[in-house]
Amino acid sequence: MRKPIFVRFLTEEERQKLESGLHSKEPFVARRSQILLASSRGERAPRIAEFMGCDDQTVRNIIVAFNERGVAALAMGSRRPKTAQPVFTAERQEQLKALLHRSPRDFGKGTSVWTLELAAEVSFAEGITPRLVSGDSVRLALKRLKISWKRAKHWITSPDPAYERKKSRVTD
Repeated sequence: MRKPIFVRFLTEEERQKLESGLHSKEPFVARRSQILLASSRGERAPRIAEFMGCDDQTVRNIIVAFNERGVAALAMGSRRPKTAQPVFTAERQEQLKALLHRSPRDFGKGTSVWTLELAAEVSFAEGITPRLVSGDSVRLALKRLKISWKRAKHWITSPDPAYERKKSRVTD
């Protein structure tokens, strides 16, 4: 059994804000106010959770947030994860770049032009990404590689082993 957690002692100003929060038009504020006032009356997290129809860990998180930030915990924060990691690591970005310099036909596709969605699908099928990602994730990975992507891409390649040397003479 977890150790009971309660809100800290409420100042009169905090108590007034929580009580006025009960009448808020925002359901987020009203629910948090109910939870915090119930905790200040000495009710335990599992009982509050049962009454509110939520998980007891949610109640604990709200109490901890209030104990740390005060009434600022009544405002909805960002829902973005704090530890989001890009699917395309530096190594995977390079693999994606190499993949895009091959023809989609090499992967059994019926087109010779890459789209972002097609690149996402093939990168998953080839094991470059652990899950199917959106075309926008591919676009952002390419942006980090300083590759602009505004429309479908068809890179000219050649089976000639000296192609890169010849191309560099023309472009330099």
